[in-house]
Amino acid sequence: MIRMQPKYLFAIIFSLMLGGTTFVPADLSAEIYSFRDENGVLHFSNAPTSARYRYSGPEISMRASIYYPSSRINAYDDIIREASLNHGMQFELIKAMIHAESNFDPNAISQSGAIGLMQIMPENLNAFGISDPFDPRDNVMGGTRYLRQLMEKYNSDLSLSLAAYNAGPGAVDKYQDIPPFPETENYVEKVLRYYTLYRNQHP
Repeated sequence: MIRMQPKYLFAIIFSLMLGGTTFVPADLSAEIYSFRDENGVLHFSNAPTSARYRYSGPEISMRASIYYPSSRINAYDDIIREASLNHGMQFELIKAMIHAESNFDPNAISQSGAIGLMQIMPENLNAFGISDPFDPRDNVMGGTRYLRQLMEKYNSDLSLSLAAYNAGPGAVDKYQDIPPFPETENYVEKVLRYYTLYRNQHP
């Protein structure tokens, strides 16, 4: 078992992602655990030392994502940067959401019918100003605009805004917190993890 500081472990994994298609050494595909402390800070480890950690699982360990070539990871940076500037959001955050939502696949369609890079539901297309959800720019602009609205609604609380993006504002308002849905909890953790990684890559 590796006893490496989590930030170094993830930095190595992320550098492999950006460097192109490659394999993951056995040690780097170790299981990842996480917990959120009383201040809302998310902690990760591949060698947990506290019962507060819980298994994050392979879905959010980025083992699958590491096989995508760097051209796919960076293919929409110009669009993301434009959307971020237009709507006053951080580039790294929008990129993290796209990574979590669709793994940079503009043609992705979820089992629930969400479409494109930021996984927009068909019934929300008009409200988000999206005419073609499969068009990367249209999709990212609409998704970023919606996230901005959620951030304003929840007083810049990123975790609640992400939860509302995933589960809907109604669920967040009902629980006055991240809804206790495994999918939503995992989604928020995944986006925050990617967000941290991208911020570390772009200081």
